[in-house]
Amino acid sequence: MEVVNRVAEITRKTRETEVKLYLNLDGKGESEVNTSYPFLNHMLSLFSLHGFFDLRVIAKGDIEVGYHHLVEDVGICLGEAMKKALGEKKGIKRYGYSFVPMDEVVVQVIIDISGRPLLVFNLPSQFELAKEFFRGFSSYGGVTLHINLEYGQGYHHIMEAVFKAFALSLDEATRIDERRKDIPSTKGRIEI
Repeated sequence: MEVVNRVAEITRKTRETEVKLYLNLDGKGESEVNTSYPFLNHMLSLFSLHGFFDLRVIAKGDIEVGYHHLVEDVGICLGEAMKKALGEKKGIKRYGYSFVPMDEVVVQVIIDISGRPLLVFNLPSQFELAKEFFRGFSSYGGVTLHINLEYGQGYHHIMEAVFKAFALSLDEATRIDERRKDIPSTKGRIEI
């Protein structure tokens, strides 16, 4: 099965944020990220690297009131871009999972590109910003997404493990399986 151009560009402008995002699912892991939130820049850059996704994000928002709107809208745009880049989803593996250690931390991420948005987020309440990012991704990407902290402490290490596991899982789920010629569903379609 020949697959070409699994890329997408998304622009989202609201009264609170403006996001421009480019995603190539079959990239080399190259990124150019400027969200005006350095920690999010770091997480998106390692997501790009570990998932072999080429990613460009330029985003700004009302960060003087907090990072919530910015983080959520970047997640929304990433979900929209993934969905658009996958098109009909012919030949994809559909499922992906990964366990990632980061020093004392172990995180598990499981993805089903099901057309049924659902987020299961088993991390402590101080990870609310990350939850908003992944809720936006799941809702606008049509993805069932489970994120589980198996054990460990330390905000930075947990977030790195989450974004790396997310990248590895999404890379697996979006990968083309040469044995599969059609949409990976007995229904013959994956949609919301």
